[in-house]
Amino acid sequence: MAKKKSTGASQHVNPIGKRLGVKVSSGEKVGPGMILVRQRGTVFAAGENVKVGRDYTLYTMVAGTVKFGQKLGKKIVSVIS
Repeated sequence: MAKKKSTGASQHVNPIGKRLGVKVSSGEKVGPGMILVRQRGTVFAAGENVKVGRDYTLYTMVAGTVKFGQKLGKKIVSVIS
């Protein structure tokens, strides 16, 4: 049996947040290349004039207005130019 308590294993440090989530709201004006949603997996799907990055980030292709909606039970983000 150990005579001293180990100090390394008992300390827990919370990891930093990754700043995920929706970055713009519905009806907002956006420009090309602006980030709409940062996510892990496809919680939101890409709609019209929206592309998906390699880390599932949704970003705009054209300038316009953001529109959130649903199609077949899936949340969709579109940009209407």
